[in-house]
Amino acid sequence: MNKERIIVKVKKLSHYDESFSLPTYESSGAAGADIRASLGPGESLLIKPGERVLIPTGLSMEIPVGFEIQVRPRSGLSFKTGLMVLNSPGTIDSDYRGEVKIILGNLGQAEEVINHGDRVAQLILAPVTQALYVESQEDLTTTLRGAGGFGSTGKA
Repeated sequence: MNKERIIVKVKKLSHYDESFSLPTYESSGAAGADIRASLGPGESLLIKPGERVLIPTGLSMEIPVGFEIQVRPRSGLSFKTGLMVLNSPGTIDSDYRGEVKIILGNLGQAEEVINHGDRVAQLILAPVTQALYVESQEDLTTTLRGAGGFGSTGKA
């Protein structure tokens, strides 16, 4: 199996907790590297039902051109709480150099708490192909599906 790894440079910002590791794969087969909330030692953030917040991570990154990092929910957090990464998958573009922040929303009925150091999302490095969008003066090719969408192919 090919174990080639792409290097992503990570900068620790002034409020990053040095006791944390950089984003880490928690198992040998993990696709996503967990990233932690960097709120400040002993700090926590209460997220009320229906509320959305930006969770600081204390990290910025230099992602190679031709790649993005996708920000996705952690399944355990989403299953055990009402918290979700709202723009899932979120995209961190290769030319962004600001702090990585995670958009969490509370879709549940109870208040939820994020503590300093909690693993709040997972990061997936993915290749990017940019399309060239061109206007067509001709009709598009026909398919069996046609313009059907939003459940038009059935429930099963």
